[in-house]
Amino acid sequence: MKRLGAGFTWRWAALSLALLLASPAWAVQVNDVRLWRAPDHTRLVFDVSMIPRHQLIVLDSPRRIVVDLADTSIAASFDQLPLAGTPIKKIRHGIRDGNDLRVVLDLAVAVEPHSFVLKAEGELSNRLVLDLYDLSREKELAPGVKKSVADSSKRDIVIAIDAGHGGEDPGASGPGGVREKNVVLAISRELKTLFSRETGFKPVMIRQGDYYLGLSKRRELARSQQADLLVSVHADAFRSPKAKGSSVYTLSERGAASTSTFAKFLAQRENASDRVGGVDLSSKDDQLAEVIYDMSRRYSRDWSNGIGARVLNEMGSISRLHSKRVEQAAFVVLKSPDIPSILVETGFISNPQEARLLNSRSYQGKMARAIYRGVLSWFVEHAPADTLLSWQQQTKGREYTITRGDTLSEIALRFDVSVASIRNRNALPSSTIRVGQKLIIPVE
Repeated sequence: MKRLGAGFTWRWAALSLALLLASPAWAVQVNDVRLWRAPDHTRLVFDVSMIPRHQLIVLDSPRRIVVDLADTSIAASFDQLPLAGTPIKKIRHGIRDGNDLRVVLDLAVAVEPHSFVLKAEGELSNRLVLDLYDLSREKELAPGVKKSVADSSKRDIVIAIDAGHGGEDPGASGPGGVREKNVVLAISRELKTLFSRETGFKPVMIRQGDYYLGLSKRRELARSQQADLLVSVHADAFRSPKAKGSSVYTLSERGAASTSTFAKFLAQRENASDRVGGVDLSSKDDQLAEVIYDMSRRYSRDWSNGIGARVLNEMGSISRLHSKRVEQAAFVVLKSPDIPSILVETGFISNPQEARLLNSRSYQGKMARAIYRGVLSWFVEHAPADTLLSWQQQTKGREYTITRGDTLSEIALRFDVSVASIRNRNALPSSTIRVGQKLIIPVE
């Protein structure tokens, strides 16, 4: 065998180095892409190995948005993204200038684009987020509620139901892939159905699908709906799978000093939601500066604690309570000075037994009914003076729709009237009632 000389070895090394230098040297890689549709915008998320330098270009004729990412390659595909119902018709991509990634979004309608980056948080990697806001921004995320002078004496009581997390933010995860965002949305929808059947109440969903809303945005939506109560529904996790039980929280007036160690842990987890779900905080003032402590805050605090106690009592009839009293912590979502607000932890999704319960339709219904009964019992006794419920109580009594699990004796106890008076008012031949039946609860 002929032996190669040292000169050949040197020339081969030089050629290899030249080829290497001629090949693109990408600093960033796009590992995955995801898309979420919210009522007022579409979100496109790029999972990236490092935070990239990027630029947005908006073009017309035809409408399109160009995203240029410097020194970036892509190992993901856009083919399976759910573009139906979004302003995006098609997504194309290619390499330009040797090693820059260009992504082109062909649009059906004009949008207002906004991009920002998020550093790795928890199980999520670094991300580039592109939000495409609909130009018809007057469309609200929930049906509008207006309280006018003409109908102010018979208005509905508005219950804002906030399913925590969503979209990029899955919330806590349990055994078998159970995700908090899905569990709490299911419970919230059941709760909405119950209040929809109740005369004198109007439930509005803050989060209606699988997308993320910032914590302050949730409060703003509740205020835009002129809510009488905000109920934020969660199912959290703890470091130990042994932690279990449901609980109710209201806002701590004195910050972290008034909370237990466990309550502070939960508040920190929930308040980190904006970093996980993807909210551009670069131009936001300190959230704490928004809270104005005045007379409306004291009213809101008292009602929050009162409603929370009712809900906690009802939850105790179907689940183990983690705490037998209403806890307080500095949850950002509860910081509306003019709206009574409670945060309901329906259980620990990190606990295998509770995760199985929370993932079942039957238990989700039971939990929703417990929250519903607690809220309803408070407003029956504290109906705002300008509401239909208050008017009914002052005149002919109030209407109540039978739900699953109701008995006549429990209804009588809840409304502090006798079984006989309900039977007499409704001409009932016996104490037998059926789901969907409407009763007039008399005033005694």
